[in-house]
Amino acid sequence: MAEISFAILLLSLATIILNINADAGRPAVFILGDSTADVETNNFLPGSQARADFPFNGVDFAFSIPTGRFKNGLNSAYFQGQYIYNACMLISFCSIFSSTFSTKCMHLLRMIEISRGQEFSTPNGGKQNVIPLTEQIQHFASVRNSLMAAMGPVPTLRFLSKSLFFISIGSNDIFEYYHSNNKLSKERFLANLGFAYENQLKVLLELGARKFGIISVPSIGCCPSQRLYSPNGDCLEELNDHARDFQSILCRLSEEYQGMKYSIGNAYEMTINVIDNPLPFNFTNVKIECRGAGRLNVESICNPKANLCPSRDNYLFWDLFHPTEAGAQLAAVTLFNGPTRFVAPINFSQLARA
Repeated sequence: MAEISFAILLLSLATIILNINADAGRPAVFILGDSTADVETNNFLPGSQARADFPFNGVDFAFSIPTGRFKNGLNSAYFQGQYIYNACMLISFCSIFSSTFSTKCMHLLRMIEISRGQEFSTPNGGKQNVIPLTEQIQHFASVRNSLMAAMGPVPTLRFLSKSLFFISIGSNDIFEYYHSNNKLSKERFLANLGFAYENQLKVLLELGARKFGIISVPSIGCCPSQRLYSPNGDCLEELNDHARDFQSILCRLSEEYQGMKYSIGNAYEMTINVIDNPLPFNFTNVKIECRGAGRLNVESICNPKANLCPSRDNYLFWDLFHPTEAGAQLAAVTLFNGPTRFVAPINFSQLARA
């Protein structure tokens, strides 16, 4: 389970509008998330054990080129940005690190680790698998400082107060805890994870963030990698219980902060709804991954020689953990325009206008 232990999380600081005076009515979008939103940062971390820089990743891009997305095509980060701005391709922060505020939009992407509030230490002989959350917040702070220098303090804080901060973390931490020999009780582990989450919310609030779209942990016990533990290929319900319990912690945190506008995306309810009733969403297979071999297609390494499903839009899962492009788009549409069953008290579209 080493791939789970060092699975990546990321900060996708997306779509900062640089021509602010000409486009002052549109907020920036900052996405703190996991590998479902990675747009190639793993390409720049040679020590990472979670990579997507090989086929069949990217098979549905032009020329079928792998782009570092854990996907056959586009991912949820792209679609969320698209629904706010109509069109804007995400680019890794690593590839434009020296860029200045001179292009129409700039996208920042970094890896993070938030595991029970602890700092990340680099295994594998010092090779870096992820970038610590504290470090990637420093990257955001440097963007804030650049805006301060260009615009002045008051316009910058006004700009950030209107910006959207989409946050999606927790899945990898729960995976790691569940499959480890950690003696900590589930209740204490989730409380610690919530405490770490709360501390990061405080930092972002201190830096000027005010509008948060928080995405909870999906039904991770239903990932193909976890179904393999069931003789009948059923969901691992004990792991799903962890996800549901973390949902309640996120709701409590969001309700406690004054001056914070928020929207909670119930990713658990969204995914289980599709898994229990797939046909209305055009999915014919919600149990196995789209590529691979063996039972549930998860018993072989994902590589260019693995089997590839021909009808990828009919599969919910692309690989062991990540949804297909079709799954990612459905999630983004639901977050953006969905009813309160899936996203409350308002959806992301309403949050953008709030």
